[in-house]
Amino acid sequence: MRLKDLREDNDYTQTFIAEYLGVNQNTYSQYECEKREIPISLLIKLAKLYDTSVDYILGLTNNTKRYE
Repeated sequence: MRLKDLREDNDYTQTFIAEYLGVNQNTYSQYECEKREIPISLLIKLAKLYDTSVDYILGLTNNTKRYE
């Protein structure tokens, strides 16, 4: 997954992203480290935040553009 790279590229902290998603910072950290599966609803929120696709976040494509 590309969660950490996207977060760092946008100069966001884990705390900011966790608050945006409505989860604890520790929970978000586990998502980034792939120790815990991230719910689809949160992936969708992140895709909107980063203006990209869920497929890109998951590493299924290298196309950074959102689907229309």
